[in-house]
Amino acid sequence: MTADLLAKRVTNLLAPQVLVIVMPPLVGLLAQGWAGAAWGLVASALCGGVPAAVIALGVRSGRLDSHHIVDRARRTGPLLAAAAAVLAALALLVVLGAPTLLVATVTAMLVALAVTVPITLRWKISFHAAVWAGTVVVLAHVLPAWPTAIAGAAVLALVSWARVRLTHHTWPQVVAGAVTGTLATLLTLLAFGVE
Repeated sequence: MTADLLAKRVTNLLAPQVLVIVMPPLVGLLAQGWAGAAWGLVASALCGGVPAAVIALGVRSGRLDSHHIVDRARRTGPLLAAAAAVLAALALLVVLGAPTLLVATVTAMLVALAVTVPITLRWKISFHAAVWAGTVVVLAHVLPAWPTAIAGAAVLALVSWARVRLTHHTWPQVVAGAVTGTLATLLTLLAFGVE
């Protein structure tokens, strides 16, 4: 397998939309069993499913270059749709009384979007790195923290390498994404009192 093929597979398998669809049910399951997983599916459908559908329609119509939206100038519409979907998910979870960790996780998604969307309008920050870093922070709250952080950092490094290898980002862009995702998620979880 060539380095470019590996980079493409990594970037597709660990894309933000994949993580945002898979992570909430997994976090819910680990934190509160099957009831938590059901709450996670609600978050997943809105936070991941709606933006994925918007992006798929954009790619199909030719308005977007790929589901990674490599062209920074084309990111605004899909990102605003993602923010609206996450906001709707958050409102629904709060009104219906979802578990605190899941509400905090969705809030962290919204906070990360609030920081990264304005940045990407001027500079192409890596959403792959931001979403993966946030995922590691959340998973470290429901799995053994240090092993999760170490394994997550290794995967984050692999994802970052793949994005740079494919020339979709520079190293500063993936580092900025990772720092933003980590801080936004960590500070949000702390604000919710999630230990």
